Amino acid sequence: MSSGPLYLAIVIESDLKVVSEAKVDFDADFAAKYKVVKGVLANEDEGEVYAPVAMWVEAVELVLNRLKDNGCAIKNIKGISGSGQQHSSVYWNKHAEPTLKQLDGKKTLIEQLSHVFAYEFAPNWQDHSTQSECDLFDAHLGTREQLAEVTGSAAHHRFTGTQILRMRRRRPEVYNSSTRISLASSFLASVFLGAIAPIDISDVTGMNLWDIASEKWNEKLLELTATKEGVAELYKKLGDVPIDGGKSLGSISPYFVERFGFSPDCQIAPFTGDNPATILSLPLRPLDAIVSLGTSSTFLMNTPHYKPDPSYHFMNHPTNKNHFMFMLCYKNGGLAREKVRDRLTKSPGPDPWANFNKKVLETPPLDIRKEGDKAKLGLYFPLPEIVPNVQAGTWRYTCNPDGSDLAETPSDWGADVDARIIVESQALSMRLRSHGLVRSPPGRPELPAQPRRIYLVGGGSLNPAIARVFGDVLGGADGVYRLDVGGNACALGGAYKALWALERRDEGESFDELIGRRWREDEAIQKVDDGFRDGVFQRYGNVVPAFEAMEKRTLAVAHN
Repeated sequence: MSSGPLYLAIVIESDLKVVSEAKVDFDADFAAKYKVVKGVLANEDEGEVYAPVAMWVEAVELVLNRLKDNGCAIKNIKGISGSGQQHSSVYWNKHAEPTLKQLDGKKTLIEQLSHVFAYEFAPNWQDHSTQSECDLFDAHLGTREQLAEVTGSAAHHRFTGTQILRMRRRRPEVYNSSTRISLASSFLASVFLGAIAPIDISDVTGMNLWDIASEKWNEKLLELTATKEGVAELYKKLGDVPIDGGKSLGSISPYFVERFGFSPDCQIAPFTGDNPATILSLPLRPLDAIVSLGTSSTFLMNTPHYKPDPSYHFMNHPTNKNHFMFMLCYKNGGLAREKVRDRLTKSPGPDPWANFNKKVLETPPLDIRKEGDKAKLGLYFPLPEIVPNVQAGTWRYTCNPDGSDLAETPSDWGADVDARIIVESQALSMRLRSHGLVRSPPGRPELPAQPRRIYLVGGGSLNPAIARVFGDVLGGADGVYRLDVGGNACALGGAYKALWALERRDEGESFDELIGRRWREDEAIQKVDDGFRDGVFQRYGNVVPAFEAMEKRTLAVAHN
């Protein structure tokens, strides 16, 4: 099961075949009652974005009823896991635990749980009300770099530690009456378990409170969040975190046995965040990368190397101990490409991207057409960007093919050229930040360091010109593939996580081993580009330092 602007329940068999699913769309199903837009409410005066927790409770009941109505044999379900929107938090009061343990199957969930929350809302990942708290977190261990070294990330508005600190300062009555604090994922697990579920080992690393190397809560950051005197109390609110992401939390609550017909033997595995669950939607091996090309863009890798930096995120892998999830998030993805597309002559025929694709493929790498030409680099941000952290704007630079003589150009070189340069820019940013994590592919030491495979998901994955450029820039020794796992990768990842937890031979059998044996690659992926091209890949490598210098110059100007 997964949650975001909707709840999606997916039921799979042991061979990974999807046999049933059901959906609840918060806007379609609950906007009239809860006044939500895209699943949330907002207080723009303070930058708050939040969701009604009661709506989430009602949605659990509704999605299960729809699953039954769709003919799902609920009594045969042996295990449940899932994902929840990362960073979002739920504040339980003293009535929560006893109420969860004594749910009456003859009544609805909302009838019984409406009084168990210290705060009726859950801060959403889009919340941007915590800048002053972020400043405190970034400085508390010395620098942003030191915070990232300990927790995997610098401070961000949406991260739960800053949210809890703001709650204590802004709404002390809520903080003081909270006996437990859950993430969206562990909230969902709690409802199914009939007890407050622990936070998942991967999801906990999206809080800026967990010491990744020490595998425990960081005392100094808890002290910042709760004051020195309040550390012990905050420990209790957060609870212990199991290190094994596949250990059963216990059997399903009797409520769901009585009301929906679940087997009393059905096990609840830890639920994780939506980003960690996405990398579980296939057996992603080390050196494989997922690039999500939606309205925003995301780059995910499974890696055994822990090399944190304030400009990106490292999180514990949700299933594989001693592995990590490397993540880059960009606000500007499809929207930025659309802005360039719309400057071009409108495409004839039904495909609005046809002319954009033509210009991309007609333009050589970096628009170097002949000897002596300068390489073109650009930054295209119609929205303020996270990576790098700059306001909206467009910047164009040139440099020599070897990366020297970087210079800003005030002239617009035209949308025909921008079409390729914008796609290269997005891929170069990912290459710059991931190059320290990749190695020569196994068995092919003669190749330069690069991802083994690149999997494209999202709307942009359907675009062959974008696939070509991402292969040119990022490589991909085994090629570039379009990944199609249905409508919701994180829901499917949650289902795979439940299967792994339930059917692994022992704690030593990894997720990739179990799922990899059963995954039908030919049904889920399609090769869309050859990936690594000898000579072209190196040409982009020559300008990566110039690209980094361009970003730094832009940042220096923007922050002065």
